Amino acid sequence: FLKAFDYSPWNGLLYKLDVGWPKVPEYFTGQPVCVAVDSLRGLVYVAQRGDNVPKVLVFSEEGYFLYSWNDTVEIPHGIFVLSNTTDSSVWITDVGTGKYGHTVKKYSPSGKLLQILGTPGNAGSSLYPLQFDQPAEIFVEESGDSYVVDGDRGINNRLLKLTEDYKEMWLRGPKGTGIGEFRIPHSVTVDSFGRVWVADRENKRIQVFDKDTGEWLGTWSSCFEEDGPSSVRFTPNNKYLIVAQLNINRLSILAAPPVGTIGKCVIVNTIQLADETKPHLVDVDMKTGAIYVAELGAQQVQKYVPL
Repeated sequence: FLKAFDYSPWNGLLYKLDVGWPKVPEYFTGQPVCVAVDSLRGLVYVAQRGDNVPKVLVFSEEGYFLYSWNDTVEIPHGIFVLSNTTDSSVWITDVGTGKYGHTVKKYSPSGKLLQILGTPGNAGSSLYPLQFDQPAEIFVEESGDSYVVDGDRGINNRLLKLTEDYKEMWLRGPKGTGIGEFRIPHSVTVDSFGRVWVADRENKRIQVFDKDTGEWLGTWSSCFEEDGPSSVRFTPNNKYLIVAQLNINRLSILAAPPVGTIGKCVIVNTIQLADETKPHLVDVDMKTGAIYVAELGAQQVQKYVPL
């Protein structure tokens, strides 16, 4: 069910559920928690939790199951795909407490482990050596710089920017309600204007930072009085921000400021999901604009396509 608002810059763009995606929902044998789209190659990666289930499922954008892999993933939380014309990599944040947990890991598309960030099996706050405690999500730029929100109910409540060789460039946090402080930073994304957007879930707000300096640029909170944001992603034109709100089963579409001050948040559209769907993390296809939603309650991933 979709509620449309009269907002002229939206130009009538609405979404509808693609009821044919995936072709065989029974491949979701665990609890899907996150989804990432390789827009260049037309692939959709889904990470799921559960015992004796494949942790990563790979589908085509049409919804056909292609293959799965499982090695070295304990309890996935967030997933991100970095893709260009020559290569692609899959990044997974692991909130497990076993020998693979408290890490961010880089994989090949086939599931070969390429890089581990953090100290496997050991939670912590150290920067040298780098440690995490239940890292929630990562966003990686073409330059190799990355942004990590750490963590999902762990001891850390921070946003880290790391260089291509995984050294700290700047850090924001810790736990609190003030400017640049967080209570469960849950999702992170970067727009084309050099701004980092963080879903500060328990504080019921989005905080925005300059990607080069880490300077705080603004906060949106008035749109999240009912429920805090659990996921943030931009549409391909960077004009709108897709925000998942887990506890009220809703996707909110917010108008993003192009340049200058962040201003106030404006909801231009919502997609109201069924009760107990619990949208956890989302991703957007940068080619088609389709929204993929990993749903904890419904234990599925759904696809919404723009009309």
